[in-house]
Amino acid sequence: MLILALDTTTRTSSCAVARDGAVLREQAGNASTPQAERLPGDLIALLEHERLALAEIDAFAVATGPGSFTGLRIGIATMQGLAFATGKPLIGVSGFDALAHVIVRLRPEATGDEPRPEATPARLATWVDAWRGEIYAALYENGHEVEPPLVARPEDVLDALRRRLSESESRVPIVFAGDGAGTYRDLILRILGDQARIADPASPWLAGAVAQLAGARPGLHPPHAIRPLYVRRPDAELAREHRVR
Repeated sequence: MLILALDTTTRTSSCAVARDGAVLREQAGNASTPQAERLPGDLIALLEHERLALAEIDAFAVATGPGSFTGLRIGIATMQGLAFATGKPLIGVSGFDALAHVIVRLRPEATGDEPRPEATPARLATWVDAWRGEIYAALYENGHEVEPPLVARPEDVLDALRRRLSESESRVPIVFAGDGAGTYRDLILRILGDQARIADPASPWLAGAVAQLAGARPGLHPPHAIRPLYVRRPDAELAREHRVR
């Protein structure tokens, strides 16, 4: 199966094409140019580089969030448009799942960890900058989500993680990844000390992982079924509600 994937959960969006689970090419967009201006041009350029026609794509995939409201809307709308135009399915993938998929496959030295047996639990905190001094966060262990996405102040999330670590018998540190981990690197290390590691790179490209996870999903869904994972309600919705009161 040939899958074209897009991630717009952060300013540095990325796109990728994968065949049967193997990423053929992944590339990042120009962060200095608004996503609305460079899409779907980035996707078409990617296909041209691989000498692939849009009609050859079997399915499309897109990161559904959490992340920038504007970025999510642009990314999902772009892929919905391509899927509707070609009559192909569109598969939504959590950006946090994609981030976890990337990080657990990094070499031990990339996360600052010592090589460890496969049976040792791996802990990963996925952090995306939600602005306003907040983050979108989730927690994974052994590649499985154990704390669902939430939006909160980084200090509050770290306090909860510190309590969790104190109650655990495992000494495996938590690896932090995502642009939020990069933004709050100093705070994370100050509060958790040697119980924390920051992934390197902290905010990797995700489109390749989105394509791989989409290819492994059972069933294919129509484009209109894709919904963004906002976690926090959009400002416009909150403003309307405030005016009604």
